[in-house]
Amino acid sequence: MLETSARLLALLSLLQARRDWSGETLAQRLEVSARTVRRDVDRLRELGYPVHATKGPDGGYRLEAGSDLPPLLFDDEQAVAVAVALQTATTSVAGIEEAALRALATVRQVMPARLRQRIDALQFTTVERGGGRKRTRVDTEGLLAIGTAVRAREVLRFDYAQPYASEPDSGAAPRPPRRVEPHHVVTWGGRWYLVAWDLERDDWRTFRVDRMTPRTPTGPRFTPRPLPAPDVATYIAARFRRPEWPCQGEVILHTEAAPVAQWVGDQGVVEELAPQRCRVVAGSWSWNELAIWVGRFDVDLEIVGPAELREAAARLASRYASA
Repeated sequence: MLETSARLLALLSLLQARRDWSGETLAQRLEVSARTVRRDVDRLRELGYPVHATKGPDGGYRLEAGSDLPPLLFDDEQAVAVAVALQTATTSVAGIEEAALRALATVRQVMPARLRQRIDALQFTTVERGGGRKRTRVDTEGLLAIGTAVRAREVLRFDYAQPYASEPDSGAAPRPPRRVEPHHVVTWGGRWYLVAWDLERDDWRTFRVDRMTPRTPTGPRFTPRPLPAPDVATYIAARFRRPEWPCQGEVILHTEAAPVAQWVGDQGVVEELAPQRCRVVAGSWSWNELAIWVGRFDVDLEIVGPAELREAAARLASRYASA
């Protein structure tokens, strides 16, 4: 059964789809009782939608034709939420791609120009990947600034946080801002990325949006360069494709899964078994390197296999003991 807000939208959509509906048919379509339909119709009337009801055996409901429907009122955060939800729906739910795009176009038409510009700045592509990954949160204003630079084709300047950097040295020279020609904003595996041409490195780069702090003003306009792939989805899929490691093993770590997952990245998969116990399946270029890698977590562990990984760990243990 749909929640109330979603059900009201579904009811309004049905009333707009054809001229007359019987209460029984609406109840069946919404999978609710006729009483709930009556209450929902009353809620629509309170919101200003002119729903006419007729009584009797042939009675039902009709959304009055030719009436001005109330305008949709969104604040800035709601406008961003609508744009993101409808665009991600085209890839997260099968079969509604066209409907989601039409809904986004409908919502956009009834918004003031200022909010339309903010929604237009949020054009992005969602690329699906296998396996789980914790989603990251991005700053709305930062995402809008990046999206606006992409749409305007303006050079973007930003500070970029290093993934595992310690506290900055007060005596060290500050890092200069990165300068890129932003091409596309992409979501992949629960994270947001910017695909851009790096002007300093003279090559394509992919940046985590949650690590970016855009600077103003933006730079001059540029002519977009062609991606080294047929489309941005193909480029991202190739960029983040997990390598086929020649050596792959499985271990049980006696610690929580969440901190381990932050370090494993695309080198392996982490599965929580208990509050202080997780399974890690990971790969490397050699068995010795894999044995060293699993030891980096500095917790008790069990090597499940294969035998080559256990033998590599035994060799390392003997070597360290002798040292």
